[in-house]
Amino acid sequence: MKGFNETGPAVYRWNDMSGHRKGSPQFIPYKKVAVLIQDTTTTGNMENYMPGPRNDVRKKAAKQTLLKVTEPAELMQFLIAALPEKSRSTIKSLLAHHQVSVDDKAVTQFNHLLKPGQQVTVTWTKVLQRDRQKGLKIVYEDPFIIVIEKQPGLLSIATEKENERTAYRMLSDQVKRMDPKSRIFVVHRLDREASGLMMFAKSKDVQRLLQDAWQKDILERSYAVVVEGRTREEQGTIASWLKQNRAHVMYSTQTPGEGQKAVTHYKMLMRNEDYTLLEVKLETGRKNQIRIHMKDLGHSIVGDKKYGSTEKPIGRLALHARVLAFRHPVTGKTLRFETPIPREFLRLFGEKRGKQA
Repeated sequence: MKGFNETGPAVYRWNDMSGHRKGSPQFIPYKKVAVLIQDTTTTGNMENYMPGPRNDVRKKAAKQTLLKVTEPAELMQFLIAALPEKSRSTIKSLLAHHQVSVDDKAVTQFNHLLKPGQQVTVTWTKVLQRDRQKGLKIVYEDPFIIVIEKQPGLLSIATEKENERTAYRMLSDQVKRMDPKSRIFVVHRLDREASGLMMFAKSKDVQRLLQDAWQKDILERSYAVVVEGRTREEQGTIASWLKQNRAHVMYSTQTPGEGQKAVTHYKMLMRNEDYTLLEVKLETGRKNQIRIHMKDLGHSIVGDKKYGSTEKPIGRLALHARVLAFRHPVTGKTLRFETPIPREFLRLFGEKRGKQA
């Protein structure tokens, strides 16, 4: 990195300082740490800004500072050097309140060792704690989106029978405790009996961006599924048209155009004589798609009485949204989140010595 002199490595800022064009780099000598800072608390981050949905949302909601690590350093010392205008107590508070992340993972340890090439993000607004709260866990948060891991038995959104204990209501209440003006917006859903990753938007504009570009910007949706019996094929694809009957139950048909087309890919990960663990990826995202297609395969999901399951050995539906990867609706950055396969799924194979693919 150029810009080193006898005062030590340099700190570069992208910032709106007088005498500098917005978005242009400003050279500031500083000792011991070299970073590239992108300050999104002002419009200075919008280099070559052009009006448009993504940039307009970014301009309105930007409240972060992005720091590029160029030399090994402990996190606390790095922040002190990179943010000279902030006091030591302020930086300690940022760490304690989960407002500092390294490569998109919140870090609170003062002595966390940074490596060249990593990105440190400082969020200047308060963020939600990433601890499990009554059936959900915050996995990721920035000024535009929140990604959670939902537990089985929790509704995604309200129904006529239940409007209190839902992922949306609980997360909304938690957000409003941090800032009464804050709101969240539903982007997609998970079945009540399923578990796994979900995403919410933090503004109506971001919700619209996500929904308008869903097919293009969602890069991977992968599920861990345990089905009854031993599947004949190790991998395959199921395609059909899904529609709803008069009883409001979704079902599958092979008649083209009769309903919405649904395509599901599956791959065997582990199996024994009684069960098969599958990795399932969606090409489309229809209501109850995986559950219906596993029934079409002749192997209903464990615990799915609605679609043909005859047993419930783990006390829940064996469907878990394991991987969610997408292009960020505002920054354009690719984000990927992965959760472990639930232990109760694996216990079905540990006892039976399941064969792993």
